[in-house]
Amino acid sequence: MEQLTIPPRTGHKTLLYSEPVTDFTDLKCDIAVLGMPFGAAYSPRQYSNDQTNAPQALRDLSDRMVRHPTHYDFDIDGPLLQERDDIRFIDCGDVMPDLNDPEAHKRRAETAIRKIVRGGGMPIVLGGDHGITNPVLRGFDEVGPVTLVHIDAHLDWRDEVNGVRDGLSSVIRRASELPFIKHIVQIGLRAQGSGRPADYRAAREWGADLVSAYELHDIGMDAVLARIPDGGNYYLTIDADGLDCAIMPAVDGPAPGGVTFLQARKLIHGLVKKGRVVGMDIVEIQPAKDNASKISCVTAGRLIVNLIGASIRAGYFDKK
Repeated sequence: MEQLTIPPRTGHKTLLYSEPVTDFTDLKCDIAVLGMPFGAAYSPRQYSNDQTNAPQALRDLSDRMVRHPTHYDFDIDGPLLQERDDIRFIDCGDVMPDLNDPEAHKRRAETAIRKIVRGGGMPIVLGGDHGITNPVLRGFDEVGPVTLVHIDAHLDWRDEVNGVRDGLSSVIRRASELPFIKHIVQIGLRAQGSGRPADYRAAREWGADLVSAYELHDIGMDAVLARIPDGGNYYLTIDADGLDCAIMPAVDGPAPGGVTFLQARKLIHGLVKKGRVVGMDIVEIQPAKDNASKISCVTAGRLIVNLIGASIRAGYFDKK
């Protein structure tokens, strides 16, 4: 049996006090954390960058995100696991690269996600740059039609950069080519990234619902949620730079005016109530740029907490 991951480094050994598990044989769980530190580099310097440190940085701040897992949390109307002792919450460690096989980590991530999903789990993936999302998405091919909900300052519809077609600037274009991705909503778009006018036109022609940060602030998240089809399977991918840089400064391309914490929280709770969130990732955090309060990592962790608590309260993991 191929080993798909390695255990996380020391510090908090897992995210939010979850159970460490790296044996995927007959895996059964409800919620599974997976670290994916490496994406697809555009240049040699990008093979290892500060974003690769984010999964462990998030784990190390578990006690800042949740003081104690049994204490009452106002965000989720109860403790982290909602006083449920039957919820299996695990951390599967990190998918690491193989220098002799540059595509191997992508295949391992896809396999790991598929095994988590088959075992009944909702994956929460810690990036890494945004190039990690497509290997992860491919692991949902047995789920059925999926609506992709994307928070980002940037469009991510480039066909390729330096010959790389699955890097961080091509995430949503590659996702649009997956047969089970039926609807795409992109929220928080603003300023300028690697996208060109032709990429913007391609997104519009495909039918992606593009919600700029400015439209979001004008109409509110409830109006955006109303545009997302009801009763679906939703995968949420959060690029950290999609959030406002006042609460998420530790990014490569900060842009004022992004999605607020309250808006992102409302999106998560709204999706949970609307249908079923099948998975989530948060990517592009650069821990070395975080301020003394570590607000970027804490903000990311609190969004994860909201998904965990809301999904349990919604009955996702009730035993039939």
